[in-house]
Amino acid sequence: MIEVTGITKRYENFTAVDNVSFRVEPGEIMGFLGPNAAGKTTTMRVLTGYHPPSEGTVRIAGYDILEESLEAKKRTGYLPECLPLYNDMTVRTYLDFVAELKGVSSRKRRSSVDAVIDRANLEKVVGEIIGKLSRGFRQRVAIAQSIVHQPEVIVLDEPTLGLDPKQIIQVRNLIRSLGGDHTVILSTHILPEVSMTCNRVVIINKGRLVAEGSPAELTNRLKGSEQVFVEVGGAPSDDVLDAILTTDGVTSAWLHTKLSDDRSSFVIESELNRDVRSDLAVTVVKNGFKLLALKGMGMSLEDIFLELTTEEKEVVES
Repeated sequence: MIEVTGITKRYENFTAVDNVSFRVEPGEIMGFLGPNAAGKTTTMRVLTGYHPPSEGTVRIAGYDILEESLEAKKRTGYLPECLPLYNDMTVRTYLDFVAELKGVSSRKRRSSVDAVIDRANLEKVVGEIIGKLSRGFRQRVAIAQSIVHQPEVIVLDEPTLGLDPKQIIQVRNLIRSLGGDHTVILSTHILPEVSMTCNRVVIINKGRLVAEGSPAELTNRLKGSEQVFVEVGGAPSDDVLDAILTTDGVTSAWLHTKLSDDRSSFVIESELNRDVRSDLAVTVVKNGFKLLALKGMGMSLEDIFLELTTEEKEVVES
């Protein structure tokens, strides 16, 4: 649905986006993640036709954003970082105006506006002046304008910027509801936005794509091994550690926390894609120890983000 191939955007001697390629499938919500000044907003502007790429191509629903720009834009809804609102209009008047601009026929316009008012939960403020609304309601009005023409693709640039926690939850729920019916790309530097909203992640740093995949896929590519956390009682930590290291598939283990003389927790590493939890449980019980906790340890999205943007390690998609 969105095909980005080798796009580069230069401003004189500065390269804001450098040879970025990715694809977003129909109905998918993809997070476009990166630190501030990574090139996220520039990429969003290229995707939506606001800025032409210096090199590369973008296709929206099969249409080239340069060669067939009108057809591509008809199928795109865009929420820029700066909200495109007219503060002296009422919510309904503004949405009706945007629907007309985006080519919704007069016969369908009222039903289209009613549908986005309902979807964005704007019924209580439909007759209010936009400039008098809270930031959260204005954000929802801005999202509503991006979908009033029922686009196949929705591009959202920092959609929760400046919102309080309650407003963030409301906007997040709205974005999640768009998946399936629309293909959504969500640009943000806020990690919880991606982990709670998106199916897949693209991470960009200093204008270059450094990783692509689901959080689970990125974890596996970076870890190189599986990790398990175990808490054991009934024996000194040295005795427990010696027993753990005899377990088949365990490659290394170390003391995590000594909780008391006969109670400790450990981190165990095993071969990648090998689950040793059942074997560990057998080892602990067989040696007469008390198994108090046993769980797999995954990398958080924050761990992945810091690993990729701090060390600038490039992960090649398999």
